[in-house]
Amino acid sequence: MVDGQPDDFEMVAASLRADDSDTRTYLEALASKLEGALPGHVQVERHARKLLSHDKVVRRIAVAVGDCRYTLDSDGSGTVDCTRAKAVRGIVLKNERLGLADWVTALAQDMAAQAATSEEARIALQRLLT
Repeated sequence: MVDGQPDDFEMVAASLRADDSDTRTYLEALASKLEGALPGHVQVERHARKLLSHDKVVRRIAVAVGDCRYTLDSDGSGTVDCTRAKAVRGIVLKNERLGLADWVTALAQDMAAQAATSEEARIALQRLLT
């Protein structure tokens, strides 16, 4: 991908995957990677785990890639709800529920496709991989 092969998105998907046995840690790592690679295209919401706690956990990740809007919601206990919405001119035409692994794979695939046509997206992919 970095060398111009948009069909080979596995490297990006692998960089976004981690040991997801600890969902909270995985979501924090995923959110940090996406925030660093796609500034302005990622929104991350973090909330305190307990009342008056400074320890915050990721509750929502929203990513815009091309015409797709990816959303991951976490209840804080390890359960995640992942969706991909296809929008045209701001109107959602299709909303699809995905498992976490499929969500990451689809996001990586769309990022790779975007990188083939956009210098900004190509640079974002390089940031993810380094």
